[in-house]
Amino acid sequence: MKKSLFLMMHLSLLMLTGCASNKAIDQESIQYSDPLETVNRSIWDFNYEVLDAFILRPSAVAYVEYMPQAARTGLLNMAENLEEPSNSINNLLQGKVADSVSSLGRFVLNSTVGLLGVIDVASEIGLERKEEAFGEVLGSWGLETGPYLMLPALGPSDVRSGVGDYVDNFYGPLDALNIYFSIFRMSIKALDARGSVIQQEQQLHASADPYSFVKNAYFQNLEFKVKDGKIEKSAEEQQQDEEIDAYLNNL
Repeated sequence: MKKSLFLMMHLSLLMLTGCASNKAIDQESIQYSDPLETVNRSIWDFNYEVLDAFILRPSAVAYVEYMPQAARTGLLNMAENLEEPSNSINNLLQGKVADSVSSLGRFVLNSTVGLLGVIDVASEIGLERKEEAFGEVLGSWGLETGPYLMLPALGPSDVRSGVGDYVDNFYGPLDALNIYFSIFRMSIKALDARGSVIQQEQQLHASADPYSFVKNAYFQNLEFKVKDGKIEKSAEEQQQDEEIDAYLNNL
């Protein structure tokens, strides 16, 4: 039953990881573990062509058009505030003591002065959100992602992230929420995430293989999170960057 709470959120990530990528993805040069590709592609078609097309996208469009921006921001702040204790623990497990303290401070401040998290007071005074999932903790410890999984309704995942999601469910106060509040919280996050990428859908539509596009973007996004944005470049990529920098400096 716990896994069903991720229904709406992972559907939004299905689009978010694919559409929000800011650089072109070389479909031929990137290879990720996908031994279940035939099954995964069938599930992808159902998620994308049925669930997203007829449920999530229309709901997100209505949410963005009819819900005032102030109300959307407050609801999202409140939903994300409940994750701060887990962010604190997951940061600490990676040795990020300052970020762990910051996440805990955000929770205390926003839960009190911020009216149960509706107002992000912490960000106003410089305590930025340091989101960390347990799956990222496992990645930082050297555990590989394992095979790619396109789950019915849940969207793109992998073995490591699946284990991480399961553990994150047991952090308080998330573990104390009843089923209705949990679904409401995840729905708010899903609608906000899906609504934020409506204008970027063309990237996915223009892709020759949307399934591979989303898979590659998903794994790149995981690597980006685990390494905190410090992605090591190949010698070829480094050389290309140096050539571009040299060209720009000579303009």
